[in-house]
Amino acid sequence: MNADWEKRVEAVWADDDESTLVERMAAVAADAPHPALAAFELGGAHDSVGREAEALELYERAAAAGIADLDPDRAAQLAIQRASTLRNLGRADDAIALLEAAPAHPATGAAREVFLALALHSAGRDAEALRTAIEALVPSLPRYRRSAAAYARELTGE
Repeated sequence: MNADWEKRVEAVWADDDESTLVERMAAVAADAPHPALAAFELGGAHDSVGREAEALELYERAAAAGIADLDPDRAAQLAIQRASTLRNLGRADDAIALLEAAPAHPATGAAREVFLALALHSAGRDAEALRTAIEALVPSLPRYRRSAAAYARELTGE
């Protein structure tokens, strides 16, 4: 990747002023070393300011432009961001399918499970949502892992 471009992207995200976020990211995206990167970052900017429909279109463009082959970390983030956007657009079942198909990735940690729990809740599947959230936390527990995992399974009758 282009280190200077990456620093410009980081600078935009580090600035808390959302009033010009999309415009600032659009200027950086115009210089992106690849169209997939431009679409991903610009989609994230739209998403951050509540423009989910525009974000989804850009996320789909990033996927079609080959972000998975270009940048696996961003591809993992894309799955989560895209699913979150789908949920916010009232498409919880699509979000669930996307997140269930997304592999775990170090760049996102337990975020996949967190957003899956939110999507399950939005779909009215509260026991599954709670189970998913608890199971995401189990590895971080210093004690009671076995008990917490067992209680999580009980939520869905297993």
